[in-house]
Amino acid sequence: MRPEASRPSAIRSLARWQHWAIFALALWLAVSPWLVGYAAHPAPTANAAVAGLAIALAAHFEASCELSIEWLNLAAGVWLIAAPFLLGFDADRVAAANSVAVGAAMAALAASALELDALFRAIASRHLLRR
Repeated sequence: MRPEASRPSAIRSLARWQHWAIFALALWLAVSPWLVGYAAHPAPTANAAVAGLAIALAAHFEASCELSIEWLNLAAGVWLIAAPFLLGFDADRVAAANSVAVGAAMAALAASALELDALFRAIASRHLLRR
């Protein structure tokens, strides 16, 4: 087997860790209102629980079924960054900081996964052209 023949699968497995990292961040987001102590505030709690569970479910299917929904993860990250200001819980520093931090991490991971997917497609197309 030629060394370049294994590159597409190696790059695809490199991207998979990002899906599991997003999954872990989403689970943290879903339970963070109770662990960090802002569960008494309905807007940030509902946002964290609903968004966290939805993102975790999507990330799980993305990682285990080899789906490509990085754009949705990127959009979710941007939503989490904007949510404290749009939903009016920016005065709750803990909830806002948690939402912004998790959103920024998710957006960065999704952008990185998008870049790796583009690299994977480029390598895969070159690999197919060589056959």
